[in-house]
Parts: sequence; structure tokens; C-alpha cells
Amino acid sequence: MARTRKKIGQILVRWGIVTEQQVEKALQVAKGKGARLGEALVELNYATEDDVAKAIAGQFGLEYIDVETSDVMKSADMQLMDMELVRKYLVIPLEKKDGRLKILVHDPMDLELMDTIRFRMNCEVDTVVGARSKIKSYIDGMSSETSRSIDEAMRDLSIDMADLRGGKEAEQLAVETDGDHDAPVVRLVHKMITDAVNGRASDIHLEPMANRVRLRYRIDGVCVEKDNLPKRMQSSIITRLKIMSGMKIEERRIPQDGRIKLKVNNDQVDFRVSACPAYHGESVVLRILRPDSVRIGLANLGFEQDHLDIFNKIIRRPNGIFLVTGPTGSGKTTTLYSALDVLNRPDKKIITAEDPVEYNFSGINQCQVHDEIGLSFARILRAMLRQAPNIVLVGEIRDKEVAEVATQAALTGHLVFSTLHTNDAPSAITRLIDMGVKPFLVASSIQAVMAQRLIRVLCDNCKEPDDDPNPYQLKLCGITDEDLEHESHQLYRPVGCPQCNNTGYRGRRAIFEFMLMNSEIRELAFKRAATSHMRKAAIAGGMRTLDNDGKLKALHGATSAEEVARVAQVEGMVEMAED
Repeated sequence: MARTRKKIGQILVRWGIVTEQQVEKALQVAKGKGARLGEALVELNYATEDDVAKAIAGQFGLEYIDVETSDVMKSADMQLMDMELVRKYLVIPLEKKDGRLKILVHDPMDLELMDTIRFRMNCEVDTVVGARSKIKSYIDGMSSETSRSIDEAMRDLSIDMADLRGGKEAEQLAVETDGDHDAPVVRLVHKMITDAVNGRASDIHLEPMANRVRLRYRIDGVCVEKDNLPKRMQSSIITRLKIMSGMKIEERRIPQDGRIKLKVNNDQVDFRVSACPAYHGESVVLRILRPDSVRIGLANLGFEQDHLDIFNKIIRRPNGIFLVTGPTGSGKTTTLYSALDVLNRPDKKIITAEDPVEYNFSGINQCQVHDEIGLSFARILRAMLRQAPNIVLVGEIRDKEVAEVATQAALTGHLVFSTLHTNDAPSAITRLIDMGVKPFLVASSIQAVMAQRLIRVLCDNCKEPDDDPNPYQLKLCGITDEDLEHESHQLYRPVGCPQCNNTGYRGRRAIFEFMLMNSEIRELAFKRAATSHMRKAAIAGGMRTLDNDGKLKALHGATSAEEVARVAQVEGMVEMAED
């Protein structure tokens, strides 16, 4: 027989804190205000907030923590969670251990909170309970500490906060100091950019909020909050970035794009800048483009040897289409540029159509798309084919027109590289047919499709053998007991050290799935078969799925089972459902 959970009022009566009459009156107040009993008891001064929190903890069999006095708070690590989540839901992250995040909450029955944190943090959550007001005071205190650390950092830069004014004065300051490398705004923006480059970030996110400006860096694919800048600095910083990237500083109503070329540590670094109007002001993102990142060599992209052999054969074919698929930020451009770097020889003519041109390669004819003047992908592609190229790269196949020109180019003796936004390799065939390309053209022109994702690589300095892995994560990755018993297989887990900013990971590699077109898949494409049928045919023909490729990398110690489950969890769940 199920055990009935005691109510908060009953618990407090049993403890002698309130009487049954007080509980009855509080229930009437709570009902009238649409509040909870605990809130009404505190409002009527029948019980303290700590009393109610202890009762809630007892009700659910959880630990109660006094935020002001408990030694547990010494282990609190605010960097474990996005500060936006911390402030929105009033939670304090205490520790993360064995893939489980321990958090301090005031309402363990907030299911939305639990689901959100599980989803955003990709881990299971354990809760302890504390008083709401004390949790809020602690978080506000941490925010004040962050603000003070920013001011201290600016003092280290000899920045006089009085000079960082708002409104028109800030804009004028940023304009007047353009070229003045000693100006406060200039030095602050330069430090922000330099820290991001030195910290191996791929993006800088400057996001205005109601009373602050949030600065985040994306490192190894994960956004990390670095600072909360004072709201009064918003206008001057954004104006400075607009000037550097060639945008119109007076235009705030529509999105703008720009570019910055800057020397950082004597290396030339390019930045693609995007400004987008938002509720609290313009949000600015700087994409850091490192030319060397696309010249790391095919072997360093993450290919297993069998995949590397297949890739080298495909890119050396005389004609046909080779598609790379995946969501934004999955490394498609890096993979294709790495292929072009290998093929860029005097006897090959290579032309690209890109939007935008991110990396400049000598020896390759690169064309920038300008839709506003009618220079579209399709128009560039048609012009390119009249220049007798051997290899054509189309940045992305977005519509029927581009897809049809690309297929015709492949059928007339050109090798065409391009990308599509699909979740897996077989879906690319369906996507092209859905665009309106005739199935027989798709079936005859495509040589291969490769899907990819980026996974974080374990830090070699601090990773440790994982002798007690999470069974659920192993199941998602498809790792069996037989796999673990193999003498060359060893799972590792992230630990964290100064070299990896205490994340346990340093750098990223790709996981892949290759679908080579064969007679069966071509026949299915011609018949407009469902993606699931083509996927089964591809697997039967030897295609290794994304999660299985990630599984190999986990068993070889390059990454963790937790990371593979995080990145390839959709594919893993599909396979589990089919089982």
C-alpha cells in the first residue's frame, strides 16, 4: 500500500510550531490569494520561512540547508550553471559529481525548473531545500561580487569609470577615440576580444539585459558566462564594436553585419560581427575566424581510419555531389575547407560560392553572395560553370534552383561540394526531393552524404579512468559489457584542471556517419522512399551511425560516454526505440 505523504501543516503542527487553528486560518488566506499554505503561514507570522523550508524538506525526504550557516555552501560553484537560470529560478548549484548536479532550491515541486535544468545541463538533478529569501540574498551577493570584480579588472586597465558615460556622450566618446588605442572604451573592448582569443573561444556574445550587459564566450561549443558589465557601458561598447566592424552606428532598428581584422598576440585574426536589435538593446556576436583552424589536416578532424580512407576516395572523384550535413556550428565548413586545402593544386581549378566568405585561400576563386544586388548562389553557380572548373563548392543548398544547378553540374563532369541542414545523412536525399529536385537527378548525381557533429575532447592533463560509468549513458551510446571487456577499450571521465578551465574538456573533434550511394539506396531515392527505409539500407550497407562513431571515440579514451550521449542522444534514442 502506497505511503501517504504528510502535509506541511500537519508537519508543523506535529513539531509544535503552529496550531491546527492557525493552519485553518492560513488555508483560508492562501485560498483567497491563490497562494500556498507555507507562504500564508509566513505572511501571518505563524511560522518563519526557515520553518516552512524545513517542513518542505521533511515532506519530501530531502536535506534542509541553512544558506547563511551551513558548511555545504562552501562547496557551491556558481560556474556550474548559467547565471540566467540561477537568477530566474532562484537555485544555487552546489556540486556536480558522477554526472549528477546537486542544487539548492526553495520549491522541489517546481517540475518546470527540474525539466529545464535537466535539459539545459544534460544531467540528472539532486535537490536540497533552503529558504527562498536566503537563496535570493546569496545570489544577489554573488552578483555584487561579480560586479566588483569587473570594476577591479577595469581599474587594472586604468579605466576611469567616470569616462564611460551613456547615451550620445558614449557614442561620441567611442567615435572620437577611434584610433586612440589608450582610450578606456578601446582598451576594454580590446581586452574582451583578446581574452576570448586566448581562451580558445569561437564566439563572443554581448547581450544587453534589463540592468546589465551579459558577456559570454562559447568555448568548445558551450556558452560560458564571463562577466556582467554595467548597463551604463552598453552604448559605448556596442558603438565601438560597430565602428571597428564598419557598421552604421546610428542604425539600431535593423540587423547589421560586419567584419573586423585584428592582430592578437602578433597573429592576424578575423571576426565576423552580427548586431541584432533586441528588447533591451542591440545584441552583438563576434564569430572568431582562425585561418589555421581549417588547415589542421584531415587526420586531425576526428576521422577513424576507415572513414578517412573513404573521405579521401570521395574527394578525389572526378564528378558527382558530396554533401556534408549537420546543424549550424557542427564543423561542416571546416571539413569542406580541409578537403579543398588537400585538393588545391596548380592542376585543379576550384571555385566557391559562399555566404559569407569566412576564410581566404590563395589559389581558390572565392565568390561572395550578395542577394541585395541579385548575386545569388544560383547566379554565381551558373557563372562558375562557364569558367570550366574542376571542383565547385556551394556554401549551402538552400532552394530548388541551387539544387538543380548543382545536380546538373555534377552530371556534366564537375565535382560539387555543398552542405545541407539535416540531422543525419539519409535525410539529405529526402530534403532535396522535397525541394523539388527530380528523384532520378538526386539518385544519379549524389556520390555520398556525410553527417557530422562536434564533441568535446577530454583534457589529457586531468582525465581519469571511469571505472563506474553511468548505465543510462552507456545504453544511449550503445556500449555493452563486451565492449568494456575488450583489452584496448577504456572509458575516461572529465575531472577539471586549470589547463581546461576546470571543464574536463579541451578542444573538439567531429563524429561522422558516411552514407555511400549504392544501387539499393539509389533505387529507394528514385521511388521516393521514406528516410527510415534509406537509413536501414545505409546501415545494412556498412554505414556507421553518429552515435556508434562517438562510441568508438569514447572507448578509445578521446571523449566521455557522457559527452557522446549529450551530442548524439537523438540518434541513440532512435536506435533504442527500434530495439
